[in-house]
Amino acid sequence: MPASSGWRSIVPFAVMCTGMFMALLDIQIVASSLQDIGGGLSAAQDQISWVQTAYLIAEIIVIPLSGWLTRVLSTRGVFTASAVGFTIASMLCGLSWNIQSMIVFRAMQGLLGASMIPTVFTSSFHYFEGAKRVYAAAVIGTIASVAPTLGPVIGGWITDGLNWHWLFYVNLVPGIAISIAVPLLVKIDKPDFALLKSADYIGIVLMALGLGTLEYVLEDGTRWNWFSDSTITACTMISAVSLVAFIIRSMLIDHPVVDFRALGNRNFALGCFLSFVTGIGIFSTIYLTPLFLGYVRGFSAWQTGLAVFSTGLASLAGVPIYIMLARKFDTRWLMMFGLACFGVGMWRFSFITHDWGGHQLLVPQIIRGFPQVFAVAPSVTLGLGSLAPVRLKYASGLFNMMRNLGGAVGIAVSAAMINDQTNVHYLAIASHLTPANLPMGHLIAGMTQRYSTALGSPVAGHQAALIQLSKLAYREAATLAYEDAFRTIMVAFIIATLLVPFLRKVAPTPAPIIPGRGTMPAARREKSL
Repeated sequence: MPASSGWRSIVPFAVMCTGMFMALLDIQIVASSLQDIGGGLSAAQDQISWVQTAYLIAEIIVIPLSGWLTRVLSTRGVFTASAVGFTIASMLCGLSWNIQSMIVFRAMQGLLGASMIPTVFTSSFHYFEGAKRVYAAAVIGTIASVAPTLGPVIGGWITDGLNWHWLFYVNLVPGIAISIAVPLLVKIDKPDFALLKSADYIGIVLMALGLGTLEYVLEDGTRWNWFSDSTITACTMISAVSLVAFIIRSMLIDHPVVDFRALGNRNFALGCFLSFVTGIGIFSTIYLTPLFLGYVRGFSAWQTGLAVFSTGLASLAGVPIYIMLARKFDTRWLMMFGLACFGVGMWRFSFITHDWGGHQLLVPQIIRGFPQVFAVAPSVTLGLGSLAPVRLKYASGLFNMMRNLGGAVGIAVSAAMINDQTNVHYLAIASHLTPANLPMGHLIAGMTQRYSTALGSPVAGHQAALIQLSKLAYREAATLAYEDAFRTIMVAFIIATLLVPFLRKVAPTPAPIIPGRGTMPAARREKSL
């Protein structure tokens, strides 16, 4: 029976997609609840961000290793172990007694759950062939784009309705179900423990050291003023040396843990870059929008979740339309449309003002959310689908890492811009707040009169008015900094859109007949080399 027929493909694929959704959702499920978690664990403000950072560092280290791990343990073995480990780590996160234990358990959660993400990408090429891969790619693209978007929404709802512990306990039931279902349903390949003898352990150490320190630099660089901090400087040097050594070593040995030679394939190389840019857009906007709503508008976790919910709905609405169009049109042009629309969405975001809420964000978020599947799904078939089967597993880890790395870079650059540009705009605004500014003089006079009446002292009233003026100036400066960040993301998507025509069209190759197993899907190849 063909691998892509009926429940034998749909059910195990759906189970694996659920695991992927959980792993991606948990990246951002704590985003709108960090203050609640910090308060519950008596954590300092500079420690709270590590609840996210620890997860991302661990995840970005393991994702590139997933190809090698699936060859050693089999797809079923890796996914089962990942689901079991992720579920146990989730329970431990919910039981955390202080911020240190939370950081350790979140790192375990990211480390153990990371393999569920790229494994789904490669499994889709086993379970589906021909036109059915359009549906599989659409599902994967939807999960990859919607799950992080829904994270703050679901997290805010859970925290407000129950408490922050349930951000992690909600993983227990589906995690147990997946841990039981995968061994029973997923039968793709067999383990090859002999690969343990020839594994590039030096390369694994170099990669883990390089990516781990790089993620730390990107996450904490802004907070410690980048290279003025000795730890950030040292980690940057360690990361650069380790990653360069890892790439060189991977290019020279016969059995690397990450196949950089696949970058010689034009579609795969461009697909990785476009995945990187898509990661910038998805994760950066998820980071910036709740940050703006929380700090500029003063929204609660639940209010923030409601305000950004339209993005997820728009993303889901785009899926059936993408599937319909992908059956009739070249997916390269659909991808171009998706990237261009995402850029237009960022342009609309760049008109943000201090009083924007859910109503004002509705149209920009629809423009940004609707084309997400158009931007993500085609990269799966155009990038990974152009590789030979022998390279697919090793290359899929690199492909998925690029999206997460893009998110890390995007968040780091956005955070740096918010920090630096707020100061720049504040100084520019303050330079105009002089006695010669008549409207400002009238504003100060009015506030001074009100505060003097309330405080019973003209001097105290004037000081209170100046403090309030400073807060207003800072609010406007921060809003302008968010505009700058959104415009920068827009530029990245303009560049990505212009690169899409350089992708080659990918067509399915005939599926070979395997005795006793029917038709086995073959990886798509490039039409021309």
